[in-house]
Amino acid sequence: MDPDYLPFHENPKKPDYVPPVGAVDSHCHVFGPANLFPYHPNRKYTPCDAPKESLFALRDFLGFEKNVIVQASCHGTNNAALVDALNSADGAARGVSVLSPDVSDEELNALNLAGVCGVRFNFVKRLVDSTPRSVFETLASRVKPLGWHIVVYFESPDLEDLRPFLESLARDQIVVVDHMGRPDVGLGVESKEFQSFISLLDQNENIWTKVSCPERLTNQAPDYSDVTPFGKALVETFPDRVLWGTDWPHPNMTSHIPDDGSLVDVIPEIAVNDDLQRRLLVDNPMRLYWK
Repeated sequence: MDPDYLPFHENPKKPDYVPPVGAVDSHCHVFGPANLFPYHPNRKYTPCDAPKESLFALRDFLGFEKNVIVQASCHGTNNAALVDALNSADGAARGVSVLSPDVSDEELNALNLAGVCGVRFNFVKRLVDSTPRSVFETLASRVKPLGWHIVVYFESPDLEDLRPFLESLARDQIVVVDHMGRPDVGLGVESKEFQSFISLLDQNENIWTKVSCPERLTNQAPDYSDVTPFGKALVETFPDRVLWGTDWPHPNMTSHIPDDGSLVDVIPEIAVNDDLQRRLLVDNPMRLYWK
């Protein structure tokens, strides 16, 4: 693991909030273990090993029943660790892959059979090298017959440049934006920046978002109350197009080690009644990932 990064919390609290039956953690990762699933030689960071056994134990401890495991950039386009976790989950996990431009039809079919149902496009410059958008467009068209959706990861200053591209993808496929488009929470919910993100979803019914990662967005860790209004606004405005996830094991964290039990306790602050919580944690992920 890179010396500047922190490991995941080894002893999280038991959440006070009890998720509804069937709840899904819709954004988490598995890393390595490196002796079995080496990290990509050109990765921009090296995480701590975070194997499937630890993920599934955390899922049960937090009160969730299912996971959506997202391929992270440190493993590149080798989805072996992801597929291994899916094959070990007894149907209780689905996956989001990262794909090479020259991925074969045989590889796509194998990923699909394993439970992968999405492809992730990463635009965060500090994490990945630039990829021509034409490559992403080709990949999107190739996974469309499989019924896959697209996950995009970007930071809020890049939204306006990406907007036409995202809208073009969303004409034919569901596009899920990671972590609320990573807003600058110091600017406030009414800022031009965040309202632009709201308008993106308002004008494109195929664009969803994950109301996740307060630990990355806050300016006052481990108090996440400055992030809560952003998630709450999205859950109440787009109740059928929001997802939630832990982001375990929280790669690249430098400021503090998030307590996953405390992250779960944020849920009733952004989804304030049983109906919104059920949509966020059960109905929406089941409709997207277990259709």
